[in-house]
Amino acid sequence: MIILLPLFIGIAIIGYLVAKPYWREHKRDKIRSRPFKKKWRKIIQQRMPYFKQMPADLQLQLKQHIQVFIAEKDFIGCNGIQITEEIKITIAAQACLLLLNRKTDYYPKLKTILIYPSAFLKEQSQRNTDGVQYTKKVALAGESWDFGKIVLSWQDSLHGAELPNDGHNVVIHEFAHQLDQENGKANGAPILGKDQSYQCWSTIFSQQFKILQKQAAAGTPSIFDYYGATEPAEFFAVVSEVFFEKSKQLSIEHPALYRQLTTYYKVDPIHW
Repeated sequence: MIILLPLFIGIAIIGYLVAKPYWREHKRDKIRSRPFKKKWRKIIQQRMPYFKQMPADLQLQLKQHIQVFIAEKDFIGCNGIQITEEIKITIAAQACLLLLNRKTDYYPKLKTILIYPSAFLKEQSQRNTDGVQYTKKVALAGESWDFGKIVLSWQDSLHGAELPNDGHNVVIHEFAHQLDQENGKANGAPILGKDQSYQCWSTIFSQQFKILQKQAAAGTPSIFDYYGATEPAEFFAVVSEVFFEKSKQLSIEHPALYRQLTTYYKVDPIHW
């Protein structure tokens, strides 16, 4: 019996690991089937102007995703801010835009969302022109960590939701990083579906990244924030912001890039 005990334990562990994804999805189905709170719907309508313009099926998907997101992620207030339903719903609604029409595991690495009242300070290492490294405090609106946390400024998150056409949205930016980090360190190449080619993605994104770098160096106007020229991971996050907020202009100025993003995100915001 003692000899068989390790075998039974091993079988139990294997059974648990096999059943866990099915049990998790069963729980999510139950959450998605619940009626969406009227108070939550009112918050979305107030804070996300384009929600009413979205197709009915995407509105339903978004509400269901929000319910799962709220149930699975922890929100923690920092610097004295109290977490409210308005904060949770406003941030969840923007984060879940990136999950529409896609098979999703709801940002599996993400466990905690830290909320600051406004931009927060962080020490960053930098180098001067002589190559000497030094630390400097910088104000950030958001940051995505690859060990289960996202940090967001509530003021900037709210601003991004209320101005859906300016091409700047810190929530979309940071959650695009989370998608990019699902297969390791963020590098601008998230996990693609079977209908996309990594080689094609790399070619198009690399070309556009180099163009933005030249524009940033010369001070030439661009639809993209120059911050996207710092590295490929930031470029993917920046173009994701523009994709959801300036879709028509993006499709005209950068059609190949737009096609890659519509295939990846499985939506076409032009029609919202």
